[in-house]
Amino acid sequence: MVLVVFLLAYLLRRRLDTLDHLSGDRFWLRWFHKAAKVEAGQEQSLRSGLVLIVLPALLLGVVVYFLQSYRLELLVYPLELLVLVLLMGAPGWRHTLRVYAEAWRRGDMQAAWHHVQHRLPAEDRGAALSPDAMHLALSRAFMHAMFQRFFLIAFWYVVGGIGLAVLVRGLVALSEQWPQAAARPGFRRLEEVMAWIPVRLLSMTFGIAGDLSGWLREIRTGHHDGKKSSDDILMFSANGSLTGYALDPERFSRIHPNEWVDFGGRSLSAIRDLLNRSMLVWICLMALLVISGWTI
Repeated sequence: MVLVVFLLAYLLRRRLDTLDHLSGDRFWLRWFHKAAKVEAGQEQSLRSGLVLIVLPALLLGVVVYFLQSYRLELLVYPLELLVLVLLMGAPGWRHTLRVYAEAWRRGDMQAAWHHVQHRLPAEDRGAALSPDAMHLALSRAFMHAMFQRFFLIAFWYVVGGIGLAVLVRGLVALSEQWPQAAARPGFRRLEEVMAWIPVRLLSMTFGIAGDLSGWLREIRTGHHDGKKSSDDILMFSANGSLTGYALDPERFSRIHPNEWVDFGGRSLSAIRDLLNRSMLVWICLMALLVISGWTI
């Protein structure tokens, strides 16, 4: 039944994202402001933030356990569906990518930068990036956001249940929205620990859903060692799995100079398609596990 609940939640969440509705980030932001004030010298402390995500995760896990103990599974499934819809999703990205691609097609790189700078990591905002560097930074941010808000949640929901899915999504929110910026790197390190297995699984999925030979060549270069961050692994894997130099703007501009105006939109479309196919592979894998007798 986990497969059915996740599939329904995923389809509903994608529809909400298309309509730009129901952002879970707003909920986390309001929740975290309960601990906006800390004592001097405690700005790097992780304790308050961890308490704020462990408590709802634990409470939800206990509620699900008791409902299942009393054979009230019919109440568990709608509850998990609702929570998954709130946990997943990245509303706003669709509009951002569309206006960025349109600005790129017009050759207006300043407008393109204006549309996407709020989506980029803090170290890239305000920088005088070249079009190539700007596009790679946006691609990295987009893939990482989709991984955090869909694949990471899907993995831990299937492995550990809805409580663990809440905990992992809470870590993502802490690393991005915790009021005390000094503590965010600590939360980001914890998130990387939880992402270690799923991001490598997604990397392998890229090879299955994309260009397997290109992905294998990328693997042989040694980019997938255990010290790489999640977004680095996603970039290297996607670059090997995509054809047509979709993540190599410099080479694309040399080989196809007349098609440069379409590169921005074409590259982002290729990345979206790769992510969609990868999620389809994950869903098929879950279905195969159910068919083989696994209880998920």
